[in-house]
Amino acid sequence: MTEVTVFDPPQCCASGVCGPSVDPKLSKLAGDLAWLRHSGVTVNRYNLSQQPGAFVENATIQGILEKEGEGALPVFLVDGEVKSQGAYPDREQLAQWTGLEAECSTSVSPGNSCCG
Repeated sequence: MTEVTVFDPPQCCASGVCGPSVDPKLSKLAGDLAWLRHSGVTVNRYNLSQQPGAFVENATIQGILEKEGEGALPVFLVDGEVKSQGAYPDREQLAQWTGLEAECSTSVSPGNSCCG
């Protein structure tokens, strides 16, 4: 089974879909990650401010942070291989990396997020 692991920069909550002004890219990503899960992909997502241990425990991520700093985040791994860093991919990229066929994406609205 394919595994996608996301290492996010520090954010106010796990999804980043919170606070007074929500970045539309993060809202779209939340929907895209839900789509991956629904399609059978294992998705792990770590936020530097909430789960710093995950960043330290992953040698690949630790190396990227030591070399490039937090500006390299977000980093997307697929089955342990770095596929993207410094930007959030769209659904088509996620589909390509995981061998899925992209469908129309849906977004999570701020009122339906983890943070209210």
